[in-house]
Amino acid sequence: MTGLVFGKDVSRETMDRLQTYVALLEKWNPRINLVAKSTLDAVWTRHVQDSLQLLSLAPPKWQSWADLGSGGGFPGLVIAIVAKELYPESKVTLVESDQRKSVFLRTVLRETEVQADVIAKRIEALPPLEADVVSARALADLKTLLGFVAQHGSPAAIALFPKGATWEKEVADARVQWEFACEPFKSDTEEKSVILKIEGVARV
Repeated sequence: MTGLVFGKDVSRETMDRLQTYVALLEKWNPRINLVAKSTLDAVWTRHVQDSLQLLSLAPPKWQSWADLGSGGGFPGLVIAIVAKELYPESKVTLVESDQRKSVFLRTVLRETEVQADVIAKRIEALPPLEADVVSARALADLKTLLGFVAQHGSPAAIALFPKGATWEKEVADARVQWEFACEPFKSDTEEKSVILKIEGVARV
């Protein structure tokens, strides 16, 4: 691995933290199935780099980031690790209702000495997080995700959602219930996949 994250130099310490994260993921995965076993051989591209793509689409001065349904930590834990260096004044919140996965997330944060909040509750049950950026990966359809953005995003929030080949249908289905501006960005790591950058979420 190099010390570059989307063209920005990051320190050896940040790369070491990412490597510590990957090592813990490989250790814990057989016990609690954090990611598909078949993807572990390509973890740096399939999961780490895939998560880091979202940083390049976020507002340049974001202060708070809420990652919903964090699971094994993609993208939110990767964002938190890199943000420690690149966005030191920022706050990342990881929401994961599965208690075992939330323990894993806290373990990685402790081992990497990264500050982030882990909330082990259901997304719907939380008071508004008022986040500048809301992300979620493989959590729900877009229609459902936009409800979470309306609940947990600030008035000017940006939502960043990786989506697969059927993303256009998801957008069309979501427009029945929601108004929003949507810009798709081609994924650098998954063919036919995109990252949807969404703003201005409001109920129809």
